[in-house]
Amino acid sequence: MANQLGVLNALAAAKTQWYHFTTIVIAGMGFFTDAYDLFSISLITKLLSRIYYSDALTEKPGTLPPYIVTAVNGVAFCRTLAGQLFFGWLGDKLGRKRVYGLTLMLMVIFSIASGLSFGKSPDGVMATLCFFR
Repeated sequence: MANQLGVLNALAAAKTQWYHFTTIVIAGMGFFTDAYDLFSISLITKLLSRIYYSDALTEKPGTLPPYIVTAVNGVAFCRTLAGQLFFGWLGDKLGRKRVYGLTLMLMVIFSIASGLSFGKSPDGVMATLCFFR
């Protein structure tokens, strides 16, 4: 407890430096991308329902079945939590810079794979989308 107070007092007494602003921007970018990802999935599910679950005989736009909506939203929230816990732990073990680079590479690869989700049926496309998310 005394060690934590010493660290907090040292941080409070330190002058504001460029490092502080860099830390704030990096943390803000991570927070923004997570928030955007979790916000945008609700808009994307509406687009996916119109593409994969529309009926050509009716003029109404398609709707996703409830189990697909639950799966896509559930995967987004659960993987966000699991990723933060796992990569935070990995960052403590291997170093933040290495894990940040690894995380960035994985995000790029899986974002491209998510955009190229494949399958013969709409449910198959949604399953691969959930896997790559």
